[in-house]
Amino acid sequence: MKRPYYFAAVLWLLVTGACGRAGQAVPVVAPTPVAVAPTPIAPTATASPVTTDRATPDEVVSTVVAVFGDSAVLLPVDSAGAADEPIWDIDVRSYETHDRVEHYVGLFSIKAKNVFLARLSRGTRYEPMIRAKLRASGMPEDLTYLALIESGYDPHAYSRAAAVGMWQFMSGTARGVGMRVDWWMDERRDPARSTDGAIRFLRDLQKQFGSLYLAVAAYNGGPGRVARGLTRFASELDGAEGEDRFFALAEQDYLRAETKNYVPQIIAAALVAKMPTRYGLVIDSLPLYGYDSVLVAPGTSLGHIAAASGATKAEVRDLNSAVLRGITPPDADFWARVPVGLADRTRLALDSIPEEDRRGYRTASVSGSTTTPAGFAGKHGVTLKQLRWFNPAMKTTKKGRLVAGQSLRIPSALAIDFAREIPDPGIERYGGSSPTTLTSRGIHVVTRGESLGVIAKRYGTTVTRLKSLNGIKGSRVIAGQTLRVRSGSSVAKKATAKKATAKKTTAKKSTAKKATAKKKTASSKKKTPPRR
Repeated sequence: MKRPYYFAAVLWLLVTGACGRAGQAVPVVAPTPVAVAPTPIAPTATASPVTTDRATPDEVVSTVVAVFGDSAVLLPVDSAGAADEPIWDIDVRSYETHDRVEHYVGLFSIKAKNVFLARLSRGTRYEPMIRAKLRASGMPEDLTYLALIESGYDPHAYSRAAAVGMWQFMSGTARGVGMRVDWWMDERRDPARSTDGAIRFLRDLQKQFGSLYLAVAAYNGGPGRVARGLTRFASELDGAEGEDRFFALAEQDYLRAETKNYVPQIIAAALVAKMPTRYGLVIDSLPLYGYDSVLVAPGTSLGHIAAASGATKAEVRDLNSAVLRGITPPDADFWARVPVGLADRTRLALDSIPEEDRRGYRTASVSGSTTTPAGFAGKHGVTLKQLRWFNPAMKTTKKGRLVAGQSLRIPSALAIDFAREIPDPGIERYGGSSPTTLTSRGIHVVTRGESLGVIAKRYGTTVTRLKSLNGIKGSRVIAGQTLRVRSGSSVAKKATAKKATAKKTTAKKSTAKKATAKKKTASSKKKTPPRR
């Protein structure tokens, strides 16, 4: 964006001597409205031609900031003056010479240059939206680079630990910050909704730890682990303040390598992304992410929305990326998204279609008790997989037959065409583990509305014990936070006892099986006639 010409004029004066000779005080006056002049202001006759007394670039920048604010620093200056220097709203300058930051700067600008460029290019579509939301919430705009490191701004990124979306949320954490995650919808895949959730989570973490970089580390490695580390290494961290506390904790042999490198990666990404020309990067820009919304009835086919709006299949699927099965959720009205400017057209076209025709499915009842799911699907012209997509609660008997009398959805061809083949996102996983597995490991994932008192009561322990296990000083926990509810030794003892019990049970079964076999052999010998 070009700045008004009077910025250039002031900078010219500052560089050529208007700032005063070295050692002289420079009066700062508030700017007054001036007319935009297409021609630069010439230096005055009294301006000194001696270049050795010219103001330094840093003096120029300081004076411009004092007069015009930080935004003026973004204005390029000729090669004889100050370099065009960006402004960061996270602390980048204090750590740009840190060895891990320098390592990742080299990686992003040289070794992995093409991959990083592709991610930056994808980010041009979403970054203005993300920055606007961060700014409105009072959070630093440069936290946008967290999404760059997490997923490369990919709304459909999926990790081995089942973290999903641009901000890589686990399903429990996503629900805890207000997102819908179930069979029909996964708002972790929605760029706007997931950004709102990430901001809420990061804001809570920053309040908890009093440091942005500790909050970012907790976003990656878990609040519980960071809190325990701060307690365990309190003496080693004594004297460290602000963002230095993260780097002091990272020096201890405690955080996972991924978490130790996470903050340096974000700092390096911010350095390279805001100074691409310095690192020889040319970023391609994509069309900005934007949309209009139309309220539609439950179960409306995305295919009908595309036809009504005149948008392409790719556009409608992209804007409604949280919709998984090709139809809006069957249990509620839904604000469907269409390209900017097409809302009125879409609304009128949909209103002209009967509701039953707009719906992406019809229903059919199971009449007999011997009908198999495959047979029912074939009878209605869909595959078994497609039948299961639209009937997650389909009831079957122990023999695998459909329970008679139930009503099942038969998807339309349009709905099937727009559906995504995605496993059930509603199944909670953490590090690939189910809630049952987590509980057996002595770990609890905090859900919305839970307190330390409620959690302590559930697991038969005390709030004091929970605080001790998790290094928590206050009484505040946040949705998505993982807590140890039993110590490692008690979990190990329980696991050992369980293994011992299982071993005894196996031994008993084996003994009983051998005894039964021995009896059968003896009985067989008695019945066998002797040889002659």
